[in-house]
Amino acid sequence: SIGDSVTSIGSGAFESCSSLTSVTIPDSVTTIGERAFYSCSSLRSVTIGNSVTEIGGYPFYDCTSLTSVYCKATTPPAGGSSMFIINASVPKIYVPMESVNKYKSAWGWRDYADAIVGYNF
Repeated sequence: SIGDSVTSIGSGAFESCSSLTSVTIPDSVTTIGERAFYSCSSLRSVTIGNSVTEIGGYPFYDCTSLTSVYCKATTPPAGGSSMFIINASVPKIYVPMESVNKYKSAWGWRDYADAIVGYNF
């Protein structure tokens, strides 16, 4: 559980955490560091709060069980390299309905355009 007082998730904070199955990043968080959840092999679902403005490189890389990412921010967070590449399988990325086109054209997100889907949060 990530508390509401947390404002940043540091680089490598949960790297290789094999027991983590889902994570909800609260609205208080503004940045997610590089490799924050890198190689969390059991991670299946991620919800990213609406205040995240920056995501470092490889944050969810090699999370081989990841099937869904919910990103609540209406403005796509500045994305680092290879955010969601998982052994050639990309999870569904759910974003606010009104922001689908913004995400599909934003650097760091456009590589996953085919996986981006509108969602009513």
